[in-house]
Amino acid sequence: MKHIDVTKPAPFDGRDLTVCQAVFDKLRAELRTGVDAEEANRIAAMIVDLYRQSVREPDQLKVMIEAARGIFPSHLEQAA
Repeated sequence: MKHIDVTKPAPFDGRDLTVCQAVFDKLRAELRTGVDAEEANRIAAMIVDLYRQSVREPDQLKVMIEAARGIFPSHLEQAA
């Protein structure tokens, strides 16, 4: 009988990487590349982690990362 090791995440394929990269690129563009390498690494790790937890919608990924990192769109900051 074959066993599945659930402790190992499934490998990404090209489509998965494309979604994660697009969200990362969008966040970097909105931050006007003012993110240092350490912060960029944190954001990338969070995107991958959320994606592996089945958050697959790019807009939802982006919103969750913004909220977790305290990054809010300017129209929301102005309303506060």
